[in-house]
Amino acid sequence: MLSKGKYTRILPLLFLPLLLVACGQKADSDTIRIGVALYLQDDTFISTLTQSLQQTALEEEQTLGVKINLNIVDGRGSQTAQNEQVDQFLDRDYDVICVNIVDRTAAAVIIDKAQGAGVPVVFFNREPVEEDLNRWKYAYYVGTRASEAGQIQGNLVLDAGRADPAAIDRNGDGVLQYVMLEGEPGHQDTLLRTEHSIRTLTAAGVAMEKLSNNSANWQRGPAKLRMQQWLDELGNSIEVVFANNDDMALGAIDACLEAGLEAETMPFVVGVDATPPALKALEEGTLRGTVLNDEAGQAADILALCCALARGEDPQNTVTLEGGKYAWREHTAVTEENLAEFLPAEP
Repeated sequence: MLSKGKYTRILPLLFLPLLLVACGQKADSDTIRIGVALYLQDDTFISTLTQSLQQTALEEEQTLGVKINLNIVDGRGSQTAQNEQVDQFLDRDYDVICVNIVDRTAAAVIIDKAQGAGVPVVFFNREPVEEDLNRWKYAYYVGTRASEAGQIQGNLVLDAGRADPAAIDRNGDGVLQYVMLEGEPGHQDTLLRTEHSIRTLTAAGVAMEKLSNNSANWQRGPAKLRMQQWLDELGNSIEVVFANNDDMALGAIDACLEAGLEAETMPFVVGVDATPPALKALEEGTLRGTVLNDEAGQAADILALCCALARGEDPQNTVTLEGGKYAWREHTAVTEENLAEFLPAEP
């Protein structure tokens, strides 16, 4: 009998819909092999999601009675390296590949490779261009809507200002002076979180003044440097710090603490992701709000999709898919008031 890899390579394109049956025939043995290509494993949120993915795989093994092998590799921010990693997964006949893509505009290359090998591909966290995802029936995306994260972030500031105007508008001029720490330039999460956080406030009638903005590329260290520069230049005129993710929010807090500011005197800082370090800062009062990115829910959807696809099952019987392609998870606001719901259980 031909192996799955040889079998799929000689099938004419007319019979591509049958490829999942071939995948299922292989995975009906005692092992499901999943290749996971990360854009950058050092990213705090990606690291947290990866841990959830591994834990979910252990739980799913018990449920399905099969072995799930996850091969997780780090692209270290290089699309070229990630393409090579995907090639290795396909050459080794993996059942499904999962891709946290470095460059969302490069998804077509990976999708075409996966289609040629007859291997389903699940993108996550970094959303490919819709036209690329539609190139093949067995390409999917798992994630959250970036615009929703921005809206919730804006509402965190709006609600705090309504509850205690003086806590936000510290100079009492009726205008919120803010700085914006942005993620990767051109990334859809950067653009949409930035746009919708401010639009939410202006739509509510809040006067806003942007003092400065700059990219810190999702990272804590560069964000600290940006914030140090702003504190030197702008001093206490900064009332709110919007950060496109928690690592950058924590970098801003690091700069404030080094400048001698305390939780009560530093700007109102908000982030996105609700990572464990961010929850700790929220508990300490230095971070004023964040937005849960539901890494556990995303991990559950990724594994459910992969297992269904590998077993030749209809994934829509396992995961809710919008348009047959998108598994969306909802964001949740996290503040001091509801923080206890999101902290890990006491041992």
